[in-house]
Amino acid sequence: MIIKEITVTAFQQHTRILGCEKTRKAICVDPGDDSEEIDQSIEDLDLDLQAIAVTHAHLDHVGGVAALKRLRPNAKILLHQADEFIYTALPEQPAWIGIPRAQWPALNMQFEPPPPIDEYWTDKQKYMVGEIEFEILHCPGHTPGHVVLFAPGERRVFVGDVLFAGSVGRTDLPGGSTGQLLHSINTKLLPLGDDVEVYSGHGPVTTIGKERLTNPFLTGVYKLGGGRF
Repeated sequence: MIIKEITVTAFQQHTRILGCEKTRKAICVDPGDDSEEIDQSIEDLDLDLQAIAVTHAHLDHVGGVAALKRLRPNAKILLHQADEFIYTALPEQPAWIGIPRAQWPALNMQFEPPPPIDEYWTDKQKYMVGEIEFEILHCPGHTPGHVVLFAPGERRVFVGDVLFAGSVGRTDLPGGSTGQLLHSINTKLLPLGDDVEVYSGHGPVTTIGKERLTNPFLTGVYKLGGGRF
């Protein structure tokens, strides 16, 4: 699997281009802003972008969808339908995290209405990128329609903001639920296996096994409040 990571926005969000080495088919997971580096990386790697694959619709994960869709119009935008209300509210999302409207231009947070969704993710859906098979797992809690992309043959899972190295996603934004988040982690992520590498939307790569043993939100050392991001 080709993995090209591009860290964007003030939130240090990891946009990733995932590609099949044999077929050169690829997806872009969570384009966080309209960084030219995202499209240029697709070009440099000689990849055919088939989809813009959104784990969830927070601004730091979808802020670049419109720009990338203009550049790659054949790439389908994929999102879980339960997050569509967050997605369509993109222009107003900075207010959700308390940023005064007057500061939006300086922070590059003046978002245009996002383009329509082409297809909706469904739980346990099998999704092919060339010869790479992903299983799409619905993991609500951080947002109602959050999904993760698990590549069983690669032993890798791309989890957006559900789980981080040493932390978990925040649940205090519209549609968030602490109970759902912990249920998603315990029933959808931990059973994948301790050897599975975890690629989060922020922070370093970790493993399921390391988080099971050391993540204070999973061991009970900390109680989930706002979390991070």
